[in-house]
Amino acid sequence: MPYLGLGVYQVNEGEEVENAVKTALSYGYRSIDTAAFYGNEQGVGRAVSESGIPREKIFVTTKVWNDAQGYESTLAAFEQSRKNLGFDYIDLYLIHWPVKGKYKETWKALEKLYKDGMVRAIGVSNFQIHHLEDLMADCSIKPMVNQVELHPMLTQKELLHYCKKQNIQVEAWRPLMRGENFDHPTLAGLAEKYNKTVAQIILRWNIQLQIVTIPKSVTDHRMKENANIFDFELTEQDIAEIDAMNKNKRLGADPDNFNF
Repeated sequence: MPYLGLGVYQVNEGEEVENAVKTALSYGYRSIDTAAFYGNEQGVGRAVSESGIPREKIFVTTKVWNDAQGYESTLAAFEQSRKNLGFDYIDLYLIHWPVKGKYKETWKALEKLYKDGMVRAIGVSNFQIHHLEDLMADCSIKPMVNQVELHPMLTQKELLHYCKKQNIQVEAWRPLMRGENFDHPTLAGLAEKYNKTVAQIILRWNIQLQIVTIPKSVTDHRMKENANIFDFELTEQDIAEIDAMNKNKRLGADPDNFNF
């Protein structure tokens, strides 16, 4: 699984998402993250198929939405996503949110898909430690990935430590905080120190903490900038300074209190 990918949440189906994916692939991205809920799986699939890059070289993630959770309904939702994408298999399939009373049956469906070879990896999204503990109490396959909101204002250290101990790969959504706090002195100072953008500093911080990161962009130069993070390295002190920015501040929904 590549450490850098493109997120396509709120990217319109059709020309917009197709252009974004093709542009990202041209800049060396090899991971694309979509979801049934995003409504753009078909465009992602077309862009990947038309890119000229072998399918097996591109890591594609999609997710089962909340209203499709449950055993049989998840299997049906997966098949619809697979058809939308136009692929024989999906690289990573995630439970989008921990819907109470549903996610265990949903996970059983993901285990079947994995055992049947329809998906190369299975995981969860927005799961807290207690959700993971509950799921793993009686599952046959542990989640391989947990995709969560994670950025300098929400560093998720306890969850990171737990997932590392359990050999679950953490993946960050909304890593760039939608541009909030980009003027923070710590980030601005590090950007100046390394002659990089604030976004590049944050994404490099993710990479060095071994967190998979999927910044969303539809802008050519930003996608190019976001990929240009492998020619410098933050010091341990730099990483500690970014860690110290944590305010446990969520920009998205709380996994323990959502109603969708």
